[in-house]
Amino acid sequence: MTARELAGRTVVVTGATSGIGRAAAVGFARRGAHVVAVGRDPARLRSVVSELTEVGRVRPYGLGADFARLDDVRAAGEDLRGRYEHIDVLASNAGGMFRTRTLTADGFESTIQVNHLSGFLLAHLLRDRLAGGRLIVTSSDAYTTGRLDPDDLNAERGRYGAGRAYGASKQAGILFAAEAARRWPDVLAVSFHPGEVRTLIGRGTIASWYFRFNPLLRTPDRAADTLLWLATAPADGIAPGGYYMDRRPHPVKGPTAGADLAARLWDASAAAISERESL
Repeated sequence: MTARELAGRTVVVTGATSGIGRAAAVGFARRGAHVVAVGRDPARLRSVVSELTEVGRVRPYGLGADFARLDDVRAAGEDLRGRYEHIDVLASNAGGMFRTRTLTADGFESTIQVNHLSGFLLAHLLRDRLAGGRLIVTSSDAYTTGRLDPDDLNAERGRYGAGRAYGASKQAGILFAAEAARRWPDVLAVSFHPGEVRTLIGRGTIASWYFRFNPLLRTPDRAADTLLWLATAPADGIAPGGYYMDRRPHPVKGPTAGADLAARLWDASAAAISERESL
């Protein structure tokens, strides 16, 4: 797939109403793709759909879903399955950072559900539609601050820290893509580090000031460039399960590089939501 071949392709972008997701959705629309923008906030979703309509050649579709609610994710998956026989790209980009340890209505720690479990679930719901397509997970070098334990996804052990929980969720993104590449050989699954980006993430935390006002951080457009490239570059130039930054392979350090941890996370993630879904 090259950048010129997005016409007629269906691209689903989660977390599409702001930051990297919105910039990527606009980039896909400009390249002729049919963009499905998935977002939580209705007003911001209407806004991005309006922008995609203006810049694109194909009418976009806006799909509301709150990744803090697995019922929303399931409904989104059913909607997408009903509309599309094939999805060429799933950009698993939705994410957040939470000041205190809170549980979702599903009983999971909010960071791991929003940043990992919900995307894991949506990808499974769309598994057959993604055959021959690509799964691209937005991660971060913040993974180096995480201490992911597949046996403690809810972070019940030890003291909670927003940065540590966020780092663990970004570890999960890298591991998810790596294991998806092994288990789903007909899907080109990868993850990427967008760099430090000026976004609204971390609202309510000290980090929010850093990400909103630091003039040295990347713009969302620049941050989205590698995502767009991974979706459009020739497949033979991309390593399945790889982690990328600035269109180049980016080394993964420590336990996150281990295939064993990736397999354990996959099994733990599937078990965590197995009471709600059949994976």
